Amino acid sequence: MKILDQYLMKQISLGVIVSTLVLIPLFSFLDLVEQLDDVGTGFYQTEDAFIYVLLTIPRRFIQLAPFIALMGNVTALGRLAIHHELISLRSAGFSPVNISSASLKVGFLMVLFIIALEFVIAPTLQQRAIAFRAAALDQSTIAGSDLGIWSRNNQHIIRIANLQHDTTTAGVEIINLDEDGSVSEYISAEGFEIVSDDEWTLYNVTSKLILDGEIISSRTNSMGWETFLEPDQISTLTKQPESLSPIELYNYIKYLDNTGQESDVYELSLWRKPGEILTMLGMLLLSVPFVIGSVRTGFANRLVMAGVTGIVVYLMGQIFSNAGLLLDLNPLLIALAPGTMLIWAARFWLGRVN
Repeated sequence: MKILDQYLMKQISLGVIVSTLVLIPLFSFLDLVEQLDDVGTGFYQTEDAFIYVLLTIPRRFIQLAPFIALMGNVTALGRLAIHHELISLRSAGFSPVNISSASLKVGFLMVLFIIALEFVIAPTLQQRAIAFRAAALDQSTIAGSDLGIWSRNNQHIIRIANLQHDTTTAGVEIINLDEDGSVSEYISAEGFEIVSDDEWTLYNVTSKLILDGEIISSRTNSMGWETFLEPDQISTLTKQPESLSPIELYNYIKYLDNTGQESDVYELSLWRKPGEILTMLGMLLLSVPFVIGSVRTGFANRLVMAGVTGIVVYLMGQIFSNAGLLLDLNPLLIALAPGTMLIWAARFWLGRVN
């Protein structure tokens, strides 16, 4: 039985590898086509588009992992069914539960690989890709640069506009608050320089102090300002939530909670990481009764049905996440519910397959 289990794991692993070698180049090509639209803007050239796509491949693998698992397992089990090996395994006492167990063992190996990518490789490369692209296009490193970057604590509200690689050209607006929450001072600067973790130097500063109902304006070439934002927090602000590692997300969520700011988007990004792993394991379980329960169906039909299933699950997950944010649902529930329901449905279906 152990030999059969190892043989089945080997076949499933090969199916996953083949699925990866097909899907990653396909989606990378689509990413490249999208990037080629920006070629010629600023200093962005064709080779830059290729570099960007290459740097984002680890993140793309993580995103496609549930789909890769589903297609890989269907491919492997379908191939065994075509050569009547699946029937031989069943005759040797291999139940659908035994087959799903072998699939899950391969799935847990994929989980370890995804964890390594998520904590070490994917965030660094994706953030480098985003910064590289932004520098070549000569634009802000965040989406919605017209709105700028906003942050606050109990006494200050800050907006940094058009933050690029040179902070001395990034406009800054600072609103200082009284203990009762009313505005006591408004500061506008054309740029800033980070002196230390808790001090900035502001350049070309306009200050408006509100004192006894009167506004007192002043201008100066430079002034020191005691900041509440550390350099790594500024770096986090300019990064897409998806590109942050779990540790970066956790630390930034703590900062947002401590300063009374909304953290739902970042909490959802954090919990979606284990949520995607649950979805991947659910896809692996789902593919077993999917194949065993349709052995009379052609192999091509099984692949098409698996592909459609993967697309439907992906779209439902996106819809559920966006709807959950709009309805202000718990991010943990939003992120983990789809994978949990998929695993439950797969186990229920598996129990009905003989």
